[in-house]
Amino acid sequence: MTRYDAIVVGSGCTGAMAAQTLVERGASVVMVDAGFLPRHAPAVPPETFVALRRSDEEQSRYFLGSDLDAARYRPVGAGAQFTPPRRYVTEGVAQWLPVRGDGFAPVESLALGGLGCAWGLLCGVYSDAELGRASLPSAAMRAAYQTVADRIGISGAAGDDARPYTYADLSGVQPPVPADPTAAAIAAAYARRRAEVRSLGFHLGRPALALLTQERDGRGATQLRDMDFYADGERAAWRPWMTIERLARAGNFHYEGNAFVTHFREDGDGVEAVAVDVRDRTQRRIAARRLVLAAGTLGTARIVLRALAPSAALSLLCNAYTYVPCLVPSRLGKPMPERNLSLVQMTLFHDPGGEHRDVAAGTIFSYRSLLLFRLLREMPLPVRDARTLMQYLLSAFAIVGIDHPQERSGGKGLRLVPDAGAPSGDALEISYALSDAERDAYDRRERAYLHVLRRMGAWPMKRVRPPLGSSIHYAGTLPFSQAERALHLAPSGRLHGTRSVFVADGSGFTFLPAKGLTFSLMANAHRIASALEFSA
Repeated sequence: MTRYDAIVVGSGCTGAMAAQTLVERGASVVMVDAGFLPRHAPAVPPETFVALRRSDEEQSRYFLGSDLDAARYRPVGAGAQFTPPRRYVTEGVAQWLPVRGDGFAPVESLALGGLGCAWGLLCGVYSDAELGRASLPSAAMRAAYQTVADRIGISGAAGDDARPYTYADLSGVQPPVPADPTAAAIAAAYARRRAEVRSLGFHLGRPALALLTQERDGRGATQLRDMDFYADGERAAWRPWMTIERLARAGNFHYEGNAFVTHFREDGDGVEAVAVDVRDRTQRRIAARRLVLAAGTLGTARIVLRALAPSAALSLLCNAYTYVPCLVPSRLGKPMPERNLSLVQMTLFHDPGGEHRDVAAGTIFSYRSLLLFRLLREMPLPVRDARTLMQYLLSAFAIVGIDHPQERSGGKGLRLVPDAGAPSGDALEISYALSDAERDAYDRRERAYLHVLRRMGAWPMKRVRPPLGSSIHYAGTLPFSQAERALHLAPSGRLHGTRSVFVADGSGFTFLPAKGLTFSLMANAHRIASALEFSA
């Protein structure tokens, strides 16, 4: 059996970053991954959304899917980004990663590239206060943020009020894409009322995105086709598979696909990952000096529980999330540009104490390429009337998503339960409930957002609360701890009670800030991989 320096489990954003760091250090690395591929994803022509809607007679293939699955009702915040070309991202999850429990609807992936294949690209640097609350070392994380930014490429605005909450003091950041007219109208209203809005603790500005606006490293700049939810075009948007594709050309990297890791076993001088082949259910074993788990917070929890404590319960963190459809009257009846970005247009942070410790994050989207039918059920009108009205309101429409920070608290956890129908023989049972105090605090904060949005000319229509878990931000199952405690992590990412097992995803975070999580996950993965030692 070949013994590598390191096994990396998972090919998502954290797995890709950890693997790149290890490969660049000269370690021999095998990435073990289920690796579902987009075999049947419909091809998307390289045209703008408007041009495709006007002229492509086969547009239903990628807008609706061959079985019209995209037309089925889902709340605006519940997986709308998994359009037909990206449906493969969640393929096989119900079978291989079953979840039990009421009221919590997590989103997971077994695809090559994981959820990063449909990531919204939002980047945010945690403040020192947020890093401290999450038990992450400030100096090491700040260096890691810069390394990751240099690898993936980030664009953002240099001089607005959101920068301290987005990319902070990172260097090498490219200019942002132009704001669309609806977002620009909100920004103009903010500029007129800036002193008032800031006095209420709000800060508006452009987002930082893992999106190139200038060519770099063989990747092209975004062409603003408004098709960001369907295709990656010129590779302007960074996706994990791009890094893995490049690593595959290195002599010290091997990708082991079709392998669903169930658990691990340590031996005298290393560790063995045990996997099931997703094609024929045969067992595979891969040996190395070190094991790096980057299977996502929930996936890593399953692997660790099976290996060490099948009957134990773990804690869980997840950002609560609310969508607010808004109307911007100043934009009524005015055209939208053909070239546009489908992703976040503006960010609106709420930091009432100004201490960067308790920050809520608002993201402002315009709405066009995800198609109007998704909004009809959210309108306080009959569907027929809503359809007619929305055709005229589209250019004045915006959606604001509000993420809340989350502390550790009771009533939020998970455990394994038997499931004879699952390939692993178990399912993940999740119990996750907000306390009355949390609900009240979130409600007060959202009301503050609604007030400020009205002051900036964006009139909220209603609040939409998707099921808990819909934010796709999970952490905290194996908390960092200086003391040697079972089912906890050392600051280095080593799993207490093991010699050779390290965790590089969000499992160790002891607090979950509201800013986009993925950038910090990647920085932490690089931090852990860069300090890994390979001596027996």
